[in-house]
Amino acid sequence: MRIVITGATGHVGTEVLKRLQSARSEEGADLELVGIARRAPDQDSAPYQGVEWHTLDIGSSEDQVDVEVAMAGADAVVHLAWLIQPNHNRQLLRQTNVAGTAHVLAAAKKAGVGHIVCASSVGAYSPAPKDQRTKEGWPAAGIPKSHYSVDKAAQERLLDGFAKDNPDIVVARLRPALTFSAGAGSEVGRYFLGRILPRLVPRKPWLPLLAVPRELVFQAVHAADVADAYWRVLERKAEGAFNIAAEPVIDPNALAWIFSARRVLPFPLPLLRAVVEVSWHLRLQVTDGGWVDMAANAPIMDTARAHSLLGWSPKHSSLESLAEMLDGLGAGKGWKASPPLEPR
Repeated sequence: MRIVITGATGHVGTEVLKRLQSARSEEGADLELVGIARRAPDQDSAPYQGVEWHTLDIGSSEDQVDVEVAMAGADAVVHLAWLIQPNHNRQLLRQTNVAGTAHVLAAAKKAGVGHIVCASSVGAYSPAPKDQRTKEGWPAAGIPKSHYSVDKAAQERLLDGFAKDNPDIVVARLRPALTFSAGAGSEVGRYFLGRILPRLVPRKPWLPLLAVPRELVFQAVHAADVADAYWRVLERKAEGAFNIAAEPVIDPNALAWIFSARRVLPFPLPLLRAVVEVSWHLRLQVTDGGWVDMAANAPIMDTARAHSLLGWSPKHSSLESLAEMLDGLGAGKGWKASPPLEPR
């Protein structure tokens, strides 16, 4: 099986390569791996060796022909490429995230690829109550004030239209919860705290008093478990949407345990959003208020479909994944992503 992975040097992309390399070496899977990235990785280090690399910008129409060339002869495409920063530049984000997805789908169709597996997100869903488990049939229209959610919903519409117009091509999408690991430390720090604030985070954060909104209830999953889900979808040529998340659901009490807090102080959600939004506009930090909206409104997902159809179950708990990421953040660990591209 020849598999093309876009965004192959990112956090999840690196874990997917690890899982595919493992399937090839330990499980005897006959795999040819092709990586597409904006910057070439160190091809002498694991898991990047033994991969055919193409240095391309999927969001650029100028690279469209080269994307088609990279996909020639592929049996499957795993589309992971996505930009989160700089989120002050919405044009650049949408060009890479939405137009880039359209370019990948068009190239895959032209190359005759039979299976497309796309990285969606819990953020694609419309707002849902936190006191129920949401299945894959819940509307994926996004959360209006979150640019990330709006673009993920736009991506979902592209996938819906493509699947309808091309019934001979199997289309799958994974909707993971917040994805953590030690390797995500640098990513989370850079994408959500900027370049200065992460240096102030200790390896073992300790907060005697944790002020957090009651609405901050979410799920998490380890990147290695997400990568395993991608392999299972590829191996089975599965189609449709799959919710991917670990247990337990993380709420303020769980966060208090992670931070060794003695007391949880309810903090008004509107006030938190206002502080985040103002500091973002002042460029004191890099996270806009839309991320607070998404955290407060994204559903708690039901993962039964992944368990039953893929035989998937996470090996790491959500708390382990979050703790590992915080340790990686404090230690300055993590993959070294390419700097954002400027518009051509």
